[in-house]
Amino acid sequence: MTISLDSPPASLCILRLSALGDVTHVLPTLRTFQHEWPDCKITWIIGKLEHTLVGDIPNVEFIVFDKSEGVKAYLQLASKLKGREFDLLLHMQVSLRASIASLLIKAPVRIGFDSARARNGQHLFTNQQIAPVRNQHVLDGFLEFPKLLGINNLKLEWDIPIPIDSHRVFENLPAGRKFLAINPCTSSRARNFRNWSIENYAKIIDYASDNFGLATVLTGGPTTQEKEYAEKITAAAKQKPVNLVGKTNLKELLAVLEKADIMISPDTGPAHLAGTVGTPVIGLYASSNPLRTGPYQSLEITVSRYPEAIKKEFGKAVSEVRWGQRVRTPDVMSMISLNEVIEKLKQVAQK
Repeated sequence: MTISLDSPPASLCILRLSALGDVTHVLPTLRTFQHEWPDCKITWIIGKLEHTLVGDIPNVEFIVFDKSEGVKAYLQLASKLKGREFDLLLHMQVSLRASIASLLIKAPVRIGFDSARARNGQHLFTNQQIAPVRNQHVLDGFLEFPKLLGINNLKLEWDIPIPIDSHRVFENLPAGRKFLAINPCTSSRARNFRNWSIENYAKIIDYASDNFGLATVLTGGPTTQEKEYAEKITAAAKQKPVNLVGKTNLKELLAVLEKADIMISPDTGPAHLAGTVGTPVIGLYASSNPLRTGPYQSLEITVSRYPEAIKKEFGKAVSEVRWGQRVRTPDVMSMISLNEVIEKLKQVAQK
């Protein structure tokens, strides 16, 4: 089933506020529309942090929705959209916050997720739904939006601009050496157990140096947890990494990841950033399903213990639980062995 349009729309609005990884997954959909409908004016309503990553993409109007502002964020959005109407709304986020924001966007065609994915009552805020395809990667789910509109020439393109001034971070990179980027931590949220052990990270750093001559650069955000984790990894490793955790903005982080030869990361935004610039990512997955949220272009080198974790936690196969079901056991990442990651590192480094 597709929506038949008499002519290409003059305007469309994308509503996707967060998070970093999901925003990168929206980009192929954006690029598909830009290729197919070059004269269409595209507006993207986006979160404040996420805007710093993609807000300089040409030929897109970005409207920032800062959720930290509370009710004020909605008032600001209403003011910016006053008197405007779009031909299409692509409601690409199932949070209630986003759905309430969607009420401020005037559009006769309002496309959201199918009933299985339209959680938090999203279907109440849309009048068209994408195809109900089971067990898709998040990125492929977003590509169902242009497919519903009859577009099948899909573009797996990202092309996030990296400003020249972001290259100043190169002064901190290992001089004259190939390097492994490790983003050891995920975001700090309740019952979000996705970090591999400090000891294993230290051992993989030493192994990469001793066997492949790879230096290591640690990346990550400015939270206390991430900084402390990086300091402990640095102390435990014999071959000391360059520690950039909390020392880069998103554009600088992207510049570093573009220069990296390989990345190792659990399920977190920077892993998907690396994929946008073509860096192979060894994903570490036990608590979440890599077939849904794994590094899209590197699934063949992802280390996954997710099926075993689901079986241990729920006594069921992956096919018997909700798609995307998380495992919330604190020690779940210990199911990933050092040797498994070493084997994937060999696979990539020896090419």
